[in-house]
Amino acid sequence: MLDNNEITGVSRRGVLRGSMVLAGAGLVAATTTGQASAQAPAEGSAPGFFHGVASGDPLPDRVIIWTRITPSGDALPGSGVGQVVSLSWQVATDSEFTNVVRSGTASTGPDADHTVKVDVTGLRAGTGYFYRFTALGLTSPVGRTRTAAAEDADLTALRFGVVSCSNWEAGYFASYRHLAERDDLDAIVHLGDYIYEYGPHEYGGRDGSPRLHDPAHPIVSLADYRIRHAQYKTDPDLMALHAKVPFIVTWDDHESADNSYLGGAANHDPATEGDWGARKAASTQAYFEWMPVRVNGTGSEPALYRRFRFGNLVELSMLDLRTYRDEPASAGAGWRTVDSPDRTITGREQMEWLTGGIVTSPTQWKLVGNPVMIAPVVFPPLDRNTTAAVTELVGLPDDGVPFSTDQWDGYSADRRRLFDSITGNGVRNTVFLTGDIHTSWASDLPVDAANYPGSGTVGTELVVPSVNSTNIDEMLGVPPRTATVLAEEAIKTTNRHVRYVELDSHGYTVFEVNKQGAQMDWFYISDPADPNATSRHAISYRVADGTQQVHPVAAPLDPAGYHPGAGA
Repeated sequence: MLDNNEITGVSRRGVLRGSMVLAGAGLVAATTTGQASAQAPAEGSAPGFFHGVASGDPLPDRVIIWTRITPSGDALPGSGVGQVVSLSWQVATDSEFTNVVRSGTASTGPDADHTVKVDVTGLRAGTGYFYRFTALGLTSPVGRTRTAAAEDADLTALRFGVVSCSNWEAGYFASYRHLAERDDLDAIVHLGDYIYEYGPHEYGGRDGSPRLHDPAHPIVSLADYRIRHAQYKTDPDLMALHAKVPFIVTWDDHESADNSYLGGAANHDPATEGDWGARKAASTQAYFEWMPVRVNGTGSEPALYRRFRFGNLVELSMLDLRTYRDEPASAGAGWRTVDSPDRTITGREQMEWLTGGIVTSPTQWKLVGNPVMIAPVVFPPLDRNTTAAVTELVGLPDDGVPFSTDQWDGYSADRRRLFDSITGNGVRNTVFLTGDIHTSWASDLPVDAANYPGSGTVGTELVVPSVNSTNIDEMLGVPPRTATVLAEEAIKTTNRHVRYVELDSHGYTVFEVNKQGAQMDWFYISDPADPNATSRHAISYRVADGTQQVHPVAAPLDPAGYHPGAGA
């Protein structure tokens, strides 16, 4: 008999490590990849807009526009020095700015790390705009953005790029470049791990790569986080994408520290890195300074979870699954801890906000920007009606042994609360868009995993690969599509609701919602270590209206067949 405390939780990437175990029989000789990469361009000593421009959080009548001005050679990110600067900004309907529709001034200085964020109001719904900033006799690059459709618009289609997990040291950001080359996206949904907090060579870097993290140590202070955000904003592919399309973002854990939760993080040592609350506050401040995001709430604790409406077609709820969660189950905690109704991943207020929004939304589709995987991934799922004695004897939760208690699997009571709200109110067309685990998945969300498909489904989940963060083949040191194929088949066999899983490839996705269904296309890049990496369409899955199930489709979405705003 297994003692209840002998089955212990694992980190958020336990699903990856568990897959390595399943893949063990297929191990082959290790191969070394990763070519030297060029360092991002350094800032000059003269004033300039060295970090580009960005926009985000589109609403029907407003959008955030952002930049950073470097007024002098010593006023670098995180320096805390430099003059206060007055900037002018303009929003126009044309790239030549002959028809300026909104303009104004803003000031910034060391208190905001010389970043500027303007919530431009009074705009037309479902409309494309151009924007720019001027200061100190200089003009920023021109950015493009778009407002959301009016809430009463009979929108027929909406198309997003969806990404997650970009690590400076793991190679280049070719996924961002390929998305920036498209002209068929209304927005980019970034599901977290926009930056990584580790020092050089500490996590998922490539041998010989000169793309090393700055500062050259794990980031802890406000200055550290500012410097790291600034470094990522100098990547030319990320800069190009920010200048092309508005972003809708949330954070996962690496924006603060790996496996973070309400009271700490696995990658935080109070003895050497100080108080967790101070570190979390520093990461939060830098994030809101450097990202084109609107703060939700007016209290002392700014809230990141928020909701976006696109006509009568889509409502998108972006979650924060790090700030309010209880500590993930750890060694010795026991699986009854995982199943405890007192444990939460969302926090009570966010759960009420989420369920209330989903069950009352008047839109056809309910999308959830979900930083960590919600589909149960367990070994084995046991039928609670016929094996209750077994599950009680060995101390397994009803839903089986999860690969990773850092995901919703580690907070199963919260997941049941959410799923019960959806099914109890007869809600259809709920799709979770998920990042975090660096791999690609398409799953039905079963009411009861052990009785799938007979128990029915709550919704569906589509998980995006990492932009470039380390995957199974790289952890094992084997060629792609060798050892991991065994793991993928084992996962699908054990978890029948998982219809697609791919554990090796990096890339991005394009996701469209229309009145007939929702479709995600997965695109994989040839090599993260290659700054000129190519992209290929790998697979597509579609959820037909009202079905709550994913099915493969042969053809990807046509880039030429959709134009932003054309569906309004």
